[in-house]
Amino acid sequence: MKPLFSYCIFFLVLIFLGCQSQKKSIKTYSEFQKAQNIFFKDASTSPLKSKDLKAFNGIDFFPIDSSFVVKSQLKRTPNTSYFEMKTTTERVTKERVFGTISFRLNESYFELNVYQSEPSLKSDAESDYLFLPFLDDSNGETTYGGGRYIDLTIPSGDILVIDFNKAYNPYCAYNEKYSCPIVPRENYLPLKVTAGVKRFKDY
Repeated sequence: MKPLFSYCIFFLVLIFLGCQSQKKSIKTYSEFQKAQNIFFKDASTSPLKSKDLKAFNGIDFFPIDSSFVVKSQLKRTPNTSYFEMKTTTERVTKERVFGTISFRLNESYFELNVYQSEPSLKSDAESDYLFLPFLDDSNGETTYGGGRYIDLTIPSGDILVIDFNKAYNPYCAYNEKYSCPIVPRENYLPLKVTAGVKRFKDY
């Protein structure tokens, strides 16, 4: 009887351990999230205040959600003029509307402007960088009240993939000393974008 009893106990232990291992949630990080954490952890690049850097344990992200990765149709506007985009300080940046993107999200269609900075002597005149700032209904609740940004590059065609899982906070969300472009009101999405970087703690 003892061998049989021992076998039963061993079997029950295996089942228990198996159930326990299945309950463990495995947290995975995208390359974007890894890069963000490395950047913020490095004192030479981090926008965090020194007291926040000492206590830094990682950026708080929404779970990666593939429904917030959308293909958008880009309509270029090559004749737009550069204008002064306001920032959180007295500084302004020279931007122009490079084009508009239209896409479907949560069964609705939306349109946003994408911006291109004016080339300077210090920058590459052939830069393919585009800037997508946006506001949504999560701002002030689970995300930064001033909206978030997404970095894009000029596509060869007229399709731009927008991954809201890569939405990040402006530096002034972490430290008021920074000067950050203010998101234009026309780039408001009337829904909660629960993807990307979450709101940082209050100062």
